[in-house]
Order: sequence, then structure tokens, then C-alpha cells
Amino acid sequence: MKKQGLLILLLTVVISVLAGCSSSGSKDGKLVIGIDDKFAPMGFRDDNNEIVGFDIDYAKAAAEKMGREVTFQPIDWSAKESELNSGRIDMIWNGYTITDERKEKVLFTKPYLENSQVVVVLGDSSLVKLDDLAGKEVGLQSLSSAADALSASPIKDKVANVSEFPDNVLALTDLKTKRLDGVIIDEVVAKYYMSKEPNTYKLLDESLAPEQYGIGLKKGNEALLEELQKALDEMNSDGKAAEISTKWFGENKVLK
Repeated sequence: MKKQGLLILLLTVVISVLAGCSSSGSKDGKLVIGIDDKFAPMGFRDDNNEIVGFDIDYAKAAAEKMGREVTFQPIDWSAKESELNSGRIDMIWNGYTITDERKEKVLFTKPYLENSQVVVVLGDSSLVKLDDLAGKEVGLQSLSSAADALSASPIKDKVANVSEFPDNVLALTDLKTKRLDGVIIDEVVAKYYMSKEPNTYKLLDESLAPEQYGIGLKKGNEALLEELQKALDEMNSDGKAAEISTKWFGENKVLK
């Protein structure tokens, strides 16, 4: 009976280990990518409620080169690293800014896109430069690089109040209804909405901080990182990355 019990215990451990490997996405060919599905044009829902965007096409093309299936999982962006480290997603891939603080939590690919944090105001606003935000109401996405950029700027101590939102869409909605005077947001996102609603918004003359986007993977997943980076490098070489970038931005903005 003791031998039988030991055998059952060993089988249970083996099954648990195999299940853990399967959930990681690195063993069964499937990848679960965590996204903010309101982050146009990187990843968002179109009029048919389909998830689309530059990062969506970019990830699909990379997964195809890797011979893997890909699933996009909308997540609470403020809990993105927790989602990754828990194993519920395999990658954070949706305009994810590389920072020193985040490097301590996740593995990053090489940067693939340049960006900056800018301030969007209404088209008829009298605000022109960053100092004009003194005494004003400002909004941004919670636990985003916009918050980091504001914290690093002297203007933070001059604004009247900073409101945090689950996503940029809600922040821009409050701007349109004039509950906010400005929204700190990624430049690529700002320009997308400015193209969709001409004359509704404008940017302040000064930006807050330059930055770069990368793809985040769980610490210890170096093999998957190497596989992914190889696919991204191939996409740069064969023109696939340029094709996707031109579709969404009208030019090749992907870094080599």
C-alpha cells in the first residue's frame, strides 16, 4: 500500500508539472497576449467589436513565424505585470513602454517603436505649453507611463489635480465634456484620435518624455524571448514589419 501511495503521489506531481508547462504557453504552441483593448491604434475594438490594431497584426505575424497560435486577452492594464507573473498571459504586448522599473519585473524584447508622452487639450483651448497646465485639471490612464512622465516633470506640482482613469477613452471623454483641461497620453494614441476627430483636439507644443515600446515576458522565460526576438528580426529583414507599420501609420516606424 505504501508503494502504491507513493506512485500515486509521483503521478500527481508529474501531472501538475505538465499542466504548469501547458499554461505557460511556451510548450504547447499557444501564446496568450495581454492587451488594453481601448488603446487605439495599437490594440482596440473596431465597429464590429473585433480586436484590431498595429500590435495585433504585429503579434499575429510574429506568431506565424514562430509556428504558434495566438490569443489576445483584454486585461486590467493596472494589473498587467501581475497577470504576466501569474501565468494567465504569456506576454504584455500593446504599447508597453520600456522603463527601468519595469525591467526589474519583466523581460523585454528590443524596442520596436518610438513614442512620447504628450498633452492633449481641446482644439479651442487657450493652453499652448506645459506651464499653462498650472492650476488646471489633468487626466491620465492609471499606472501607465503617462503617470511616470508626469511624476518626472516639474509641472506635476503646479497642476490643480490629477484624475486617473482605467483607460484613455474615458479620460478623453472627460476632456470633451470639459471636466478636464488636458490629458497626458501616448503620442501615437493622441494622433489616432486627432485623425478621427479633426479640430476636436490639439497637442501642447512641448512633450513630457520620449520613450520606446517593447514586448514584456515573464522573468525566466529567456527561451521564449529569444524565439520571439528572432521572429521580430526576421520581420524587419523581409519587410513584413514595414508592411504592417505602413498600414497603420502610413510609414515604416518600426525600429531595427
